[in-house]
Amino acid sequence: MKVGIVVFPGTNRERDMVQALTLATGRAPKLVWHQEESVTGLDLVVLPGGFSFGDYLRSGAMAAHSPIMTAVRRFAEQGGYVLGVCNGFQILTEAQLLPGALLRNAGMRFLSQDCHLKVEGKENIFTHGWAKGDVFRAPLAHGDGNYTAAPEMLDRLEGEGRVAFRYCRDDGYIQHDDAQINLNGSARSIAGVLSENRRVCGMMPHPENLTDPALGGTDGMPLFKGIVESLST
Repeated sequence: MKVGIVVFPGTNRERDMVQALTLATGRAPKLVWHQEESVTGLDLVVLPGGFSFGDYLRSGAMAAHSPIMTAVRRFAEQGGYVLGVCNGFQILTEAQLLPGALLRNAGMRFLSQDCHLKVEGKENIFTHGWAKGDVFRAPLAHGDGNYTAAPEMLDRLEGEGRVAFRYCRDDGYIQHDDAQINLNGSARSIAGVLSENRRVCGMMPHPENLTDPALGGTDGMPLFKGIVESLST
């Protein structure tokens, strides 16, 4: 399994993602600079977190127009798998590879804390490592993580099983209007979504930061092991 991690000016989570994917796959992924124009030969492209181009204009807006994104878009259109985490999710929405947008957090504050997520999506490699309804812990680190989309799109995401993850309490309880549970105010507590073909996934929390017991736990490892298992069969 060959993985490429795209690095933009201002990306700062690529090494965390390298560590998580190396643990899961047994081999180090390739780092792809944003000015490259090809992702040929890869099985999975990852857009990691950070502050690409300093979050000027809007988070992810400038990165969405980097040369590499033409290749990523073509890769996705041809059925390739793409994962975007935090700033990567923002880039995927700005590039229109995923629906919706990420707005300023409802409390207008940068969030740097743990949250809990409920696994909602089905029939995709990104939730394969969990059972539907499982709850896991993941760190948050964002100022623009408030997911929004038109009501008809939200209904479509729900109806097609394309909500991958939702913010919840540690017991799985979901309350959309509770700021202690839905920390950034996302519509319908959505923390991650899938593309129509379920091959592109974006999520705001950072599962890559909980993949090593020495660094606080392994709650995020099922994401990466699930991907490896799915793409290795």
